[in-house]
Amino acid sequence: HQRNPYGELVPLHGCHDSSAKIRQQLKWPESVKQQVWTELVVEKIRRQRDHLRRRDLPQYRLLERYIQELQFNDASNREGHAAKVYFNALFGREFSRAGDCPINAALNYGYSLILSAINREISAAGYLNQIGLFHENTYNPFNFGCDIMEPLRPMIDSMVYDMSPVEFELEEKRALLQILRREVSYDGKTQSFLY
Repeated sequence: HQRNPYGELVPLHGCHDSSAKIRQQLKWPESVKQQVWTELVVEKIRRQRDHLRRRDLPQYRLLERYIQELQFNDASNREGHAAKVYFNALFGREFSRAGDCPINAALNYGYSLILSAINREISAAGYLNQIGLFHENTYNPFNFGCDIMEPLRPMIDSMVYDMSPVEFELEEKRALLQILRREVSYDGKTQSFLY
């Protein structure tokens, strides 16, 4: 009813040594999880900054400052401040991520596509999605995927910005599905997003 996928089938055992990987995952030191979360937040804000810069939106300078101010484990919540500046720059000061509108429906749908791809990779690698680095919602079966996907969100934001949806129906969903086939550059190579 909210135009999001309702379910996902994920295998319980993604690889031959998943039991060992799960035991290892449960023992990850808190300091390591916090360090990884810090790096994920830095990369997310970098990509948001780059997106604003490509759009010639001057708010990118504020995001540059937030990157410099970011503390270990994002203790000062630079991610939250950056998100407010970022979304207001893209969609206007009246825009709220909590609102029921076509832009949010498109963002949520696009994010769910990325999350689903990340969840499959985590499961295929033999880890538990329920055990996150930062996300630890009791009712979220994909806490780890929610952590890992954070730096990839600006890819969807860019697509939705270009779409400027006034409604969110089948045509818009099909357009967002193309993210999975999109070519991206990584480590000096061009490959499909899913790869």
